[in-house]
Amino acid sequence: MKVLLLLGFIFLPMAVHGNVLERCDFARRIKKMGMDNYHQVSLANWVCLAKWESDFNTKAKNYNPGDKSTDYGIFQINSHYWCDDGKTPHATNGCGYKCSELEEDNLIKAVNCAKKIVDQQGIRAWVAWRNKCQGKDLSEYLKGCHL
Repeated sequence: MKVLLLLGFIFLPMAVHGNVLERCDFARRIKKMGMDNYHQVSLANWVCLAKWESDFNTKAKNYNPGDKSTDYGIFQINSHYWCDDGKTPHATNGCGYKCSELEEDNLIKAVNCAKKIVDQQGIRAWVAWRNKCQGKDLSEYLKGCHL
């Protein structure tokens, strides 16, 4: 039992760390994916959004009891409208992905889906952006990133 417990302590931080991105690493990665000024949304806005939606956790998941949907991944993309989790009633899957694909560490599908959401609804689609980022000085979100 002590050996298993020790192994848990050795491997657990690596598993958790692999899913939570460092702020500047996240900013660099999404910049390379064309997110800076995508639909006039600055990189700082995207970083702020991800900070407050998921705290940069690619595996973040939050259940919404009202409509029985779940928000997935670093951008907290909702299963009612944008992805298929196989359990959300009356889901439309606007991005054409399984919700689990939005939790992938490479961010490709999460970024593609976020772009589609912004194409259709704008950045205001995210409540956390409206509450925490809109109209604020966001320079701190890129500070020290050397972009």
